[in-house]
Amino acid sequence: MAAADPARPGHGEEQPVAGVIDRNIAALVRRREQQRISTGLQDRIADAITHFAGSMKFVYLHLLIYGGWIVINLGWVPMVRAFDPTFVVLAMVASVEAIFISTFVMISQNRMAALADQRADLDLQISLLGEHEITKIVTLVAEIAKRMDIPAAHDPELDELSKNVSPERVLDRIERPPGETR
Repeated sequence: MAAADPARPGHGEEQPVAGVIDRNIAALVRRREQQRISTGLQDRIADAITHFAGSMKFVYLHLLIYGGWIVINLGWVPMVRAFDPTFVVLAMVASVEAIFISTFVMISQNRMAALADQRADLDLQISLLGEHEITKIVTLVAEIAKRMDIPAAHDPELDELSKNVSPERVLDRIERPPGETR
């Protein structure tokens, strides 16, 4: 076994992470636990059914049930009489099951989409705050550079970066087709 290279993070012993990362992870875990606890009974039932319907146990169970149904009704089991020789009942059962399972999946997906929207809103708010903080820092550093008569202080790109970005203007620009100007 090769010796760990201390200069290469991630190799050898686990590298410690900043305390703020541990704090943030703990906050996320707490929030997810709170969301799990606050989930209503109906949503928990829908999630449990969706979880089971998306498992290999569900597939095996259906192979067993539907396979047995087909084998029996084809007359391949001599001691058992066919009860659905035209498979009409099987088709109806499968259709009703599909209706309910797809509904449970949609309920779970709608709830997950709402949670994803909340996380996206949080990401956006943090990004906007970070952009605002960076703009302030650029402005402060540019002012320090000007007072110290550092040549880079007169960079037009720094002037552009020191302006606050309006999220509404960015969204308007994203929604405009490429090349179109207003």
